Amino acid sequence: MYAVIKTGGKQYRVVAGEKIKVEQIPADVGSEITIDQVLMVGEGESVKIGTPVVSGAAVKATVISHGRHEKIKIFKMRRRKHYQKHQGHRQNYTELRIEAISA
Repeated sequence: MYAVIKTGGKQYRVVAGEKIKVEQIPADVGSEITIDQVLMVGEGESVKIGTPVVSGAAVKATVISHGRHEKIKIFKMRRRKHYQKHQGHRQNYTELRIEAISA
């Protein structure tokens, strides 16, 4: 069984037992969270699509860790104008382990 969930403005296809990195969620490490924004649930040939969410569906996940992604380097330059700008960015994330999907 798999599900498509929405969290942090992005959509993820998840399966039970899988680890994913999502936008930072304010929860303690080791705590269990419930994601109720389930857009689709599928098992084999049967698929349930929500309008926009599947009613009664939820995904249980455990917070494994918090961290920061690799640095993204941003470089801007205007040719012949003697303008250069260097910038970097590291996005915060929360790593989740998907425990169960209930439809």
